[in-house]
Amino acid sequence: MTDRMTDGTADPMTDPGRSGPPKRHVYLDPDGCGGGWVFVIVAAPTGVVYRTQCGGYACAQYEQEGYLSPHYGTDPDTDLKAFFVGELKGYGTRGRVWQPDEPARLRSLVDDLGIYGADRYDEPYPPSLVLDESRLAELAEAWVPVVTPDGPGVLVWENSD
Repeated sequence: MTDRMTDGTADPMTDPGRSGPPKRHVYLDPDGCGGGWVFVIVAAPTGVVYRTQCGGYACAQYEQEGYLSPHYGTDPDTDLKAFFVGELKGYGTRGRVWQPDEPARLRSLVDDLGIYGADRYDEPYPPSLVLDESRLAELAEAWVPVVTPDGPGVLVWENSD
């Protein structure tokens, strides 16, 4: 029997039809005590799949294959948590009817975060992330689709529950 992943696809570790070596799964903050972290998972065929809890009280498990880029700073998740936990009350965003000013505020929060892309290590200031509005259906607390200098990715941090 083939196991299913959270997105409904076959688990590459148990799928008899898979080709190539099995993918490695890395759980970000598996014990829930790593507060104050922000990462961007840049989508890429690396064979490494990052999984994290998100969606506020929904406690959903999302995953993305790619490579991890940390965002450094003092409490880098403070403004994100204030928006998702404080204003949206920790219930995530699936099926949410957005208030007129909320998407603009989220765009601004994402824009405030920079990321150094591959081959851009000599830039004095990292380019900003961009909210990927074509993928808003994926958006949840602690899981925000973004565009990076190296392509699509997701912005992740510790879920609020």
